[in-house]
Amino acid sequence: MELFNYKQSSDVLALSASFTDFTYKKHCHEEYAVGVTLRGIQQYHLDGHYQASHQNGVMLFNREQSHDGSSYDKAGIDYVMLYLKPDVVEDILGKKELRFSTPIVYDPQLARSILMLNHAVQSRQDEAKCSELLFSLVHLLSLSEIDTPIPGPRDGLVRKAKEMMFSRFDDVLKLDDLCTEFNMSKFQFIREFKSHAGISPYQFFLNCKVEHARQAIEKHKDVYSAVAECRFVDLTHLNRHFKRVFGVTAYEYMLQLN
Repeated sequence: MELFNYKQSSDVLALSASFTDFTYKKHCHEEYAVGVTLRGIQQYHLDGHYQASHQNGVMLFNREQSHDGSSYDKAGIDYVMLYLKPDVVEDILGKKELRFSTPIVYDPQLARSILMLNHAVQSRQDEAKCSELLFSLVHLLSLSEIDTPIPGPRDGLVRKAKEMMFSRFDDVLKLDDLCTEFNMSKFQFIREFKSHAGISPYQFFLNCKVEHARQAIEKHKDVYSAVAECRFVDLTHLNRHFKRVFGVTAYEYMLQLN
């Protein structure tokens, strides 16, 4: 059985999920993602490193960290996840960003804060209450951050390449343009990008299209406008890629938000 229930407040997207056999395709999010494993063992590769979150484990994802995800065994998993907008986090922290020092912690207070906000959003409680719970959660999360590491010589390349792909998400990936920009051969660029981003340029570009399709659905409440805006072939094409990242089709996601 697969259950993916998405609800949204003005500032946060909340997911309650339960599944046994489903596997997330490798992807990343523009938002911070924080969640709690409620039952079972949730396993995933984060930037290429294996992780396993047991019951009550708090999972912390920095922005644009590539990851997949599945249940460790046939017993399945139950978990909740919150997706936090970077501009909202910076507003709460006074223009500071979050940077998590470890991917999984076992912190009862932090877990409780995540669960309280998830419940408030899922049950469509007052926006004022959701905002206060989010404010408290972000300040708790800020205690888990570390100093921003000094960028390496290739970090700038990956950052600029991502910016170029974000700006062209509604078009096909122009790999030749990227290679020309960085004076690399096609395979040099793919190797460098994948080794630093943990995901191939094409996977990242497709992920951008899916992420922007999600934002378009949230804005317009119209799945077909998302197909057109993000230049998917048709709804079936969007649904297939959307489900690999979010567990539900784009159409099902639209219905849950309405």
